[in-house]
Amino acid sequence: MTNKFKLELAGRELNVEVRNLAEQANGSLLVSYGDTLILATCVMAEQRREVDFFPLTVDYEERFYAAGKILGSRYMRRESRPQDEAILTSRLIDRTIRPLFPEHFSKEVQVVATCLSWDRENDPDIVGLLGASLALAISDIPWSGPVAALRIGRINNEFVLNPTYEEREKSDLDLVLTGIYQGEEDKSSSLPFAAARVNDDILINMIEAEAQELSEELILTAFQFAKPYLKKIIDFQNQIVAKEGKEKISVESPDSDSELEKEIKDFLADKLEKALYISDKSGRMDKTNEVREELFSFTRARQSRAKGEDEATASSTIQESHPEKLKYAREFFEKEVNRLIHENILKSEKRPDLRKLDQLREISCEVGLLPRTHGSGLFCRGQTKTLSILTLGAPSDVKLSEGMEISGKKRFMHHYNFPPYSTGEVKPMRGPGRRDIGHGMLVEKALLPLVPSFEEFPYTIRIVSEILSSNGSTSMASVSSAVLALMDAGVPIKAPAAGISIGLVVDEDKSSSSPVTKARVTNEKGNYKILTDIQGPEDHYGDMDFKVAGTRKGIIAIQMDVKIKGINQDILKDALIQAQKARLKILDLMEKVLPKSRNQLSPFAPRILTLQINPEKIREVVGPGGKIINEIIKETGVAIDIQPTGLIYITSEKEEAAEKAIDWIKNITHEAKVGETFQGKVKRIFAFGAMVEIFPNQEGLIHISQLAPYRVERVEDVVKIGDIVSVQVISIDEQGRVNLSLKKD
Repeated sequence: MTNKFKLELAGRELNVEVRNLAEQANGSLLVSYGDTLILATCVMAEQRREVDFFPLTVDYEERFYAAGKILGSRYMRRESRPQDEAILTSRLIDRTIRPLFPEHFSKEVQVVATCLSWDRENDPDIVGLLGASLALAISDIPWSGPVAALRIGRINNEFVLNPTYEEREKSDLDLVLTGIYQGEEDKSSSLPFAAARVNDDILINMIEAEAQELSEELILTAFQFAKPYLKKIIDFQNQIVAKEGKEKISVESPDSDSELEKEIKDFLADKLEKALYISDKSGRMDKTNEVREELFSFTRARQSRAKGEDEATASSTIQESHPEKLKYAREFFEKEVNRLIHENILKSEKRPDLRKLDQLREISCEVGLLPRTHGSGLFCRGQTKTLSILTLGAPSDVKLSEGMEISGKKRFMHHYNFPPYSTGEVKPMRGPGRRDIGHGMLVEKALLPLVPSFEEFPYTIRIVSEILSSNGSTSMASVSSAVLALMDAGVPIKAPAAGISIGLVVDEDKSSSSPVTKARVTNEKGNYKILTDIQGPEDHYGDMDFKVAGTRKGIIAIQMDVKIKGINQDILKDALIQAQKARLKILDLMEKVLPKSRNQLSPFAPRILTLQINPEKIREVVGPGGKIINEIIKETGVAIDIQPTGLIYITSEKEEAAEKAIDWIKNITHEAKVGETFQGKVKRIFAFGAMVEIFPNQEGLIHISQLAPYRVERVEDVVKIGDIVSVQVISIDEQGRVNLSLKKD
């Protein structure tokens, strides 16, 4: 049986089909927008996993057939490792749905969104998000959605809902928003919990944005523009859930042990607070771990006394004899840390490192650290330290992308490395993971609006950000260090930029009785605090990570994740204002070190010279089978890139070699002009005249009447094959044929 649902959205239909296709999944359906179609599924494992995190996996799968392409290695011809864009879409879905699972729910869940059809107009990311939301909402998996997702563009100062790829090329804003109703489920309703709400205000629970230096006010206006459409999409999903939704499984909260909790609190007393409020990260972590271990020893001893065991014996067997008590103590310890951080910030504005709420950590910057690289920048903010290194390359050094959605060349790249030593850990190094790719692409998207066009600066640019030390917001630190590297290298960027991460602490909604969500709801009293430049425990135990990058003029990128249900417009406004203030302070400090891009490139950077030739002459430069161009490259050591327009880019580490290659190409492609004289070689003789080669691959005709100032009976009487003669160009006809004269003026 198939049930179909449709919603008109921005002049296109959003279609949902609930069919028994992936029938063994807990929830599955087909979602299409235009002709872009996603199969969304969710599956829940039977058994709980005893882990200290929620085991959620989200996979967005591209299929080449969706775009009508056969891609991949010629020896493989199938999908393999996901493209960066597919990883970003997986993370986009994960960041949206993860906060809405119950606190004590620990069964493994996997959400898979597979693109079965792509129409080259509608981005699958929004369709995949909606598919994941609906699949979870109609399943028996406990989850407090649905969520709405949409994209906002801006063309000619007008907002555009869900712009196509073509429209996005013209837009100065690419904003992806997800939203959810603020209120809880209506307990009196017979509908599944996700289908009936008391409060219909919209909270934002995820943001991903790229912008062309736009103002904070405009971002707020975009949210207002999106609100009615977000509600419309949620209501549409609720209709589907009401008809297709399964009853959710119950999630039982673990039994509380009030006696143990009281003893733990008495034992901890002020030890935990003293450990947490140490400005140095390593000192804080060492002291906190010490208190944690003391608590576990206390728990062991307590259980041993209760069972009449010898404490020395019990300490070695506690994992086997009292695992549930240790697990309870570990979880309660985390709750106490979370409570202390929230209470101290909300009541006393006391942060773990004792800064004010809007205070930045100490910042320092350096440029030109590395002697042989083309550009380098070091940005330090507290114990977060990033080193960005820039390399300039030839136009041919671009990255070639071949995927379902994106195929083409990429001339600006930013890569992010997060080695284990940055957090003082020992781990295997196996290349970039999803987080590394996501952070690298966030910085890349932030910087892209500032990078000069290919016509202005025809270099391929690669920046690598090495995270040397991590204590909060390494991605935003990478924005600043990458900008320093760009300016140090002499890349003429539009303006310096900086990034900052803003945090949030909200009071728990004590009135919340929802058994299925751990999410705190920002209450109407507005009991929340915004934190500038979050670090360590504020990131881990806080309720939001709001990253903003921009210039003095405006915002160029936003990425927001929450651990609560979502944020309202007041919080969004406050976060944007605080981020702007912090960004301007950081820019002041950066510009003291290097106010603008250097006037000259590094002496170790390659030089690119350009030459415009007649496009019809390209084949002469290339030669049969590439013979000529390969000879030039071999003899001069340059890289040559030829555009279809006849524009040639010659890249070389030595400018002399590039000039030699240019002279060589000029000789090959030189076009004769009327009045020019040449020393030419007679190549062929006809009854009506002689053909003379005036330069390589270019011949002209000396008509018999132009051989001498008198009448010539036979051409051979004046010239013979192989003669070197001085000739002058007297005309060039419409077909490009050159006419020469041997006559002297």
